[in-house]
Amino acid sequence: MTDIAKLEIDTLRQIDEAADEAALEAVRLSALGKKGSISALLATLGKMSPEERKTEGAKINALKDKAMDAIAARRESLAEVALETRLKSETLDMTLPSPASPLERGRVHPISQVTDELAIIFADMGFAVAEGPDIESDDYNFTKLNFPEGHPAREMQDTFFLAPEGGEKRLLRTHTSPVQVRTMLSQKPPIRVICPGRVYRCDFDQTHTPMFHQIECLVIDETTHLGHLKWTLEEFLRSFFEVKGVKLRFRASFFPFTEPSMEVDVQCRRQGGEIRFGEGEGWMEILGCGMVHPNVLRNCGIDPDRYQGFAFGVGVDRLAMLKYGMSDLRAFFDADTRWLEHYGFRPLDFPTLAGGLSS
Repeated sequence: MTDIAKLEIDTLRQIDEAADEAALEAVRLSALGKKGSISALLATLGKMSPEERKTEGAKINALKDKAMDAIAARRESLAEVALETRLKSETLDMTLPSPASPLERGRVHPISQVTDELAIIFADMGFAVAEGPDIESDDYNFTKLNFPEGHPAREMQDTFFLAPEGGEKRLLRTHTSPVQVRTMLSQKPPIRVICPGRVYRCDFDQTHTPMFHQIECLVIDETTHLGHLKWTLEEFLRSFFEVKGVKLRFRASFFPFTEPSMEVDVQCRRQGGEIRFGEGEGWMEILGCGMVHPNVLRNCGIDPDRYQGFAFGVGVDRLAMLKYGMSDLRAFFDADTRWLEHYGFRPLDFPTLAGGLSS
């Protein structure tokens, strides 16, 4: 067997055994590259006689053509195998359902849902929504609400104080009552508003967080009395917990901004880890309330000899926990999408009194 014939067999075998594009390129360079075996034979043609060049040149050029054709064929074959492998790995099962749209995957946070539910309930009773800034002055947060300077009642609030600005004390509001102050300063009675919003206190455990949500109610006119307060609370709780009726118990308490002041318990029954309102023999404290203190009216430019009213406040987070069976307040702020998927609400399921608040 001649050297050319042996080289042909070896070269074609190496091309056929090339497992991938890189291996094939290595074979091509070893045969047809600048220092390749076939290129070396082509370089010897110039030293041959005309008769040898005719015979040997034809054989060498034929070998070159066979190698190039074999390389092209093997490259095409490797490309087909690579494409087939890729198609298998990227197979799309057309029998699977299409992915859910963002509108279907998205969820409304329970805090937002409960706030909307409360706004719907109170709007039906003729209340407007009032809002104010999270950063408040000491005057609006305490002094105008009948918290005198140095009074022990100020210690009831674990307050986040900020650096003074222009000589005025500033803080993160500890309740939404400053919104009531702003409303009384800017509007003349009669006033009927709810004040939802974030509030801040230095506290953190299973039932307390440094930032939480609160909603307060304020009514100021010439004839409002405790009977109106009781009816408002009964209607609000009955609608919110979606029960036929609730029974309330009022206990004397103290708040600087109301007089008389009361804590309110609602009748409930605890069963199997659930709390059912409007039935049973148990009681649960749920909110604080009272008649607006005359000093608060006077501080806001309202004549307490002519006007009176009531106010109450309740935690939105606590209401959500009670209604929807959530055990840990901290989970509201963990940004866990699994928790939100379980407890959240579909974006287009708007709460209505006719269709159901939590439907």
